[in-house]
Amino acid sequence: MPAAAATRVVSRQPMAWRLGAGLVDVGSPGTGGAEGERGAASVVAVGLMAAIVLLTTLTLGVATTYVDARRAAAIADAAALAAADAVTGAIPGLPCEAADLVARRNGAALRSCEVDGAVSRVSVAVAGRIPGLDAAASARAGPPGSP
Repeated sequence: MPAAAATRVVSRQPMAWRLGAGLVDVGSPGTGGAEGERGAASVVAVGLMAAIVLLTTLTLGVATTYVDARRAAAIADAAALAAADAVTGAIPGLPCEAADLVARRNGAALRSCEVDGAVSRVSVAVAGRIPGLDAAASARAGPPGSP
């Protein structure tokens, strides 16, 4: 028989008995050592899964709120440009009516509209995807160099 194929003899005695008296047995079942830690990995795994779900939910909430804010800003820009176009005569109609039409067609509500000469200022609100977190934005449009 080759030397590498030699068989190992494994003791079936508890760890403390093999190592000597005075040591605590941590490996034999039923003696109270490691027995109290059974299932600890399951608790840790459930805790990790809960943490992952919580972090994912928070991340998605923040991302959704950011997207809603950017959408509100884009709609406010479009509404302000529509009002400025109506002031200059590029499109027919009244400036604030044009801004309201653009805001409604994009899913927002026009909160305010002011026209001062060729400059228009609008404010819109967009219903957020998370209930209670509505996004609002304002924009200004007019000729270059105007206040």
